[in-house]
Amino acid sequence: MKHVKMDTIKICPVCDNSKFITFLESKDFFLANEAFTIQKCNSCGFKFTNPRPDIHDIGRYYESSDYISHSNEKKGIVNSLYQLVRSYTVKRKVNLLNSYFREGTALDIGCGSGEFLNELKKNKWNVTGVEPNISTRDFAIRKYNLRVFDEDELDSFNEGSFDVITMWHVLEHVFNLNERILQLKRLMSKNGIIVIALPNADSMDAKVYGKFWAAYDLPRHLYHFNKTTVEMLFRKHGYKITKVKPMLFDSFYVCMLSEKYKGGKINFPKAIINGLRSNLAASFNKKNYSSIIYVLELNNS
Repeated sequence: MKHVKMDTIKICPVCDNSKFITFLESKDFFLANEAFTIQKCNSCGFKFTNPRPDIHDIGRYYESSDYISHSNEKKGIVNSLYQLVRSYTVKRKVNLLNSYFREGTALDIGCGSGEFLNELKKNKWNVTGVEPNISTRDFAIRKYNLRVFDEDELDSFNEGSFDVITMWHVLEHVFNLNERILQLKRLMSKNGIIVIALPNADSMDAKVYGKFWAAYDLPRHLYHFNKTTVEMLFRKHGYKITKVKPMLFDSFYVCMLSEKYKGGKINFPKAIINGLRSNLAASFNKKNYSSIIYVLELNNS
């Protein structure tokens, strides 16, 4: 891609340190085939893509009908498997929220094509979505009759409007992390919760695939979290992690894509074995799954 403006992180978003080291050199295997660098904070260990395309040019790296998080296509085996698993995991996500509130108010930031919000609506929730992609947002509105807004409209929502705010594999895409968390804090009701899902850069599959690990997803993923850095980032804003849940299917999906990036095609047996190995290793320490759901509440103690 030509004439892309780059933005450089000079201060760690987690600990405000200014000294970084190179953690990994890789590239955009999905679309642009361009090289990018992941740096690591010397102080807290937080990893982030640096430099990265600036906020006005990053959209170019999403311009593909094959970008699955924005797609309802069932072409190809990976897409078909993704859609099948999504229908199951959506119900699991709704069950998680129902364990905290019944018929509450929910905001899903990065709601995509609206399947999760639609399932919540069926469960009597009052739902609102935010989705920056215009065509995906319009699809969610047309198909499911949802209230879905552009990201720029977050600040227009009333203070304390939502019992639950969810971000499913979204926070790693957000340019201004601390500003976003302040937004969430303003919008959350007094006893509300934030639920986020993130890839885990400390997982076994991340270590196995190295620069080919699909969940680095450079440059679309601006940050590369683990449990420690999630905890540190939200603690700055008065939150604590109260529950951690694995996303067991993610390891298989990530391993399939990683095999493709590494070898040029998907080695299904190897991907399944590595996905199983990653889940099994994580089951011993209950921490380093390929993707993790975090439930966060205000620390009122």
